[in-house]
Amino acid sequence: MLKRIIPSSGENLPVIGLGTWQTFDAPNSQSYPVLENVLRKMHQSGGSLIDSSPMYGRSEQVIGDITSQMDIADQYFYATKVWTRGLQEGIRQMENSMLKMKRKNLDLIQIHNLTDWQTHLPILQRWKETGRIKYVGITHYTDSSHEELEKIMRTQQVDFVQFNFSISERHAEKRLLDAAADMGVATIINRPFGSGNLFSKVKGKALPAWAKDFKIESWSAYFLKYIVSHPAATCVIPATADISHAADNFKAGSGDLPDQAAREKMVTYLKQL
Repeated sequence: MLKRIIPSSGENLPVIGLGTWQTFDAPNSQSYPVLENVLRKMHQSGGSLIDSSPMYGRSEQVIGDITSQMDIADQYFYATKVWTRGLQEGIRQMENSMLKMKRKNLDLIQIHNLTDWQTHLPILQRWKETGRIKYVGITHYTDSSHEELEKIMRTQQVDFVQFNFSISERHAEKRLLDAAADMGVATIINRPFGSGNLFSKVKGKALPAWAKDFKIESWSAYFLKYIVSHPAATCVIPATADISHAADNFKAGSGDLPDQAAREKMVTYLKQL
């Protein structure tokens, strides 16, 4: 799988990770074997980033329960978020996330949807200095948040910014992706399938013949390769609990990538469907 550099450290990060919103909010352990297979498929495919949040129900607990029993647990990149208000409540929540995910240290904690970011950012930076976490990030999922995300990147010290971007939601191409590259901030891309709307649009429709030039064999690969082909996209996190969907997603992280002309061709083809 293709890797991109995290600018603040020089560490390489595989371009396709795994989101866990809804898909890992399992009510009990009966679904653990299926979810473990998805995690193992990501590892076998060369991926590593698992993204979660206290907002995602039992997701953090499920990740911890499953990975703590795996022999490859330390080979994943663990990312979660703080999603509350107030200093002490934020600290309590982040410590609780570490307990649930069964990690003494986390790779990345992000401020979810910029909630009380002025309070949480200083403590996250201190946790980074003391080694409790490796990276600090901020997140949102709407186009209307992009201006504020850019402003924070340009005025504060953050390692990651997570935001929405897809072939049908390209607002991030106007400024945000370039701003992240300019400021040396790694990007995590959420909503890569437009909350599933893209699959509804292409249901029953054929891929273009030229898609095979980029080893695109599924619509998910079509959508993901469009994102990954942007040089400022560090990692994209499609969420799934289906092993066949996971295999398609992770496959999109390898092979040739579309150039700018091909990316425009991809947009045009989709609009014509």
